[in-house]
Amino acid sequence: MAHLKKSIVDIQAEENSLAHDFIIPISRLENDPNYNSYRRGYSIRPVVQKLLKTPGINLYYGAGTP
Repeated sequence: MAHLKKSIVDIQAEENSLAHDFIIPISRLENDPNYNSYRRGYSIRPVVQKLLKTPGINLYYGAGTP
């Protein structure tokens, strides 16, 4: 069912998937021109690394989710 809905994004990241989960909707809300690239997994790594380097944000352990 998820592949039929355009509003559901399947994150395939092996690491930092929670950071990917944050970047995609934020880029959608901000009308980022790279939104579709991020949804497909392209060019998202530098943006995720920038988010993870932001002071006060620690998503390395999935925010408590194993």
